[in-house]
Amino acid sequence: MGPLTALHATQPLEEATVHVSGPRPLTGPAAGHLRALGATAEQTAEQAEGQAGPGRLSLTVPGLGAVSAETAWADVLTDANGADDEATVQASTGVMAVHGRREGAPRGLAVDYAATCASVLTVQGMLAALIGRARGGGAERVATGADRAALLTVSQYLAAACAPEAEAVPVSPGGPPFTASDGTRFELEALEPDVWAGFWRELGAPSEAIRSGWRPFQFRYATACAPLPEALHTATRGVRWERIRQAAAAAGAAVCPLHAMAAPAGSAAPWTLETGKPWTTRPHLTPAPDDPARPLAGITVLEAGRRIQAPLAAHLLGLLGAEVVRIEPPGGDPLRGMPPCCSDVSARWLALNRHKSAVEIDIKSPSGQAELRDLASGVDVFLHNWAPGKAELLGLDADAFQAANPGLVHAYTSGWAGRLPDAPIGTDFMVQARMGIGEAVRPLDEPPAPSLMTLIDVLGGLLGAEAILAGLLLRERSGHGVRVESSLLGAAETLTTAAGHRRRPAGFRRPLPTADGWLAPTDASAAAARSQRTSLARLTNQQALAALRTQGLGATAVTTDLASLPADPRLDGALGRDSHGCVTVPSPWRFS
Repeated sequence: MGPLTALHATQPLEEATVHVSGPRPLTGPAAGHLRALGATAEQTAEQAEGQAGPGRLSLTVPGLGAVSAETAWADVLTDANGADDEATVQASTGVMAVHGRREGAPRGLAVDYAATCASVLTVQGMLAALIGRARGGGAERVATGADRAALLTVSQYLAAACAPEAEAVPVSPGGPPFTASDGTRFELEALEPDVWAGFWRELGAPSEAIRSGWRPFQFRYATACAPLPEALHTATRGVRWERIRQAAAAAGAAVCPLHAMAAPAGSAAPWTLETGKPWTTRPHLTPAPDDPARPLAGITVLEAGRRIQAPLAAHLLGLLGAEVVRIEPPGGDPLRGMPPCCSDVSARWLALNRHKSAVEIDIKSPSGQAELRDLASGVDVFLHNWAPGKAELLGLDADAFQAANPGLVHAYTSGWAGRLPDAPIGTDFMVQARMGIGEAVRPLDEPPAPSLMTLIDVLGGLLGAEAILAGLLLRERSGHGVRVESSLLGAAETLTTAAGHRRRPAGFRRPLPTADGWLAPTDASAAAARSQRTSLARLTNQQALAALRTQGLGATAVTTDLASLPADPRLDGALGRDSHGCVTVPSPWRFS
């Protein structure tokens, strides 16, 4: 992969122009990110405030030509009434089912989550196509959909629901946040059982409640619910917030009160890119000209990531053709065995890590550190999501890697990007609490509460892949190695910006019960559908949908059981199975 040295660009899309039209939920984040990467909006068509029709973007880059993209609400959903907007996409794909597990009934996310993720995927597809162009191949058109994005965001939950084994803990209503006696609502993070137990012992909680509460709390990242003993909630309601802070400090736990939505804390871009040393020695690699869907073929990604954020970013690069090699501790990633399993491999782990190879290295040892640096000297991308300061402590920071490999794209997917000095530990639910996501995702008649669906980890992974693709394109156009950093903070800011930093009205995107299930009206039809709530509750789903459609109102059935999705006629066989028998979701993009 050789640099286009004639351009000497300082930004990936320097001198590029972008034209945008269509619904703002589908195009707004994409247009903003393209501009942050250096593109200039010229003759931009009017972006619709409503949600009808697809979003369209056209990007022209000197020396690389033009790439166009179309982002639809429904790209794999075949029923014309199955996904007309954000609400019906969430309903059809299982997003409402997962987000509603804490309450025991489907709930719509009040923010345009599927559309925001689709918009980021659109940028990824366009950047990947341009990288392919720079390498002598590439596509001219990219298509994606909010439905494809939504299926990706629930892929872990879907894989687990369709596995032959049962969950390790019950999938039942319940979970944080907790409430102090003075009314402060807060999130708790404890990554180890002794920390968890120490916190609750400080508050005088019963020993049995402490013991039985650990597993559902630990697994809440996997199940999107946490049926905790009521005695734990009683324990926090009996003391003031200051006492809870003291208990957390004594035990080594982290607590964070639920904040209101706020404007971005710093840069509008959700990532940073910085060029490093010149890079002129690598050969130019050309992808197979007959496979525009694999523009990263021949590129190697070395990933040292755990849980969701970094593994998902690398997974997306793998879907674009890159070879991904995981760095795992001696004995392998312990999450490989996390139940439920398919052919003895965790279904959730497969959702993010299938088709990756792995190398076991003890990065805490000097020999392991040397081995990792040696491996990184021959790859295109090194990606990690280690805790702040760990890379420097181990002698594995960006300087160390780029000294041996000046052409490396060094990527760090962090929690806070060092922008909030008073921030708590950078995990999904703590970031949701600190950044006001609990307000963004729930309408005015529901108390603010972070979603137990891993919204920020997933969006953070998408932004990590976007940043790496931007880094690869900048490397092509500048002839220099590149450092990129994305963060969960950037993901939270992207989502609250999409929400307009305001809460939605009462009842927004709340599904309506029928005699045999639930239905979700489109946002435009919701008021008229809610006025018929009593009569609709006496009808079956099929009858209720027919009644609404005869009135010209849009609605779709709500998926309440993710295990039913592979046979859902609305998806028309779009879901597949891998070699382990684990359910797979379709690629986020179509290239041509």
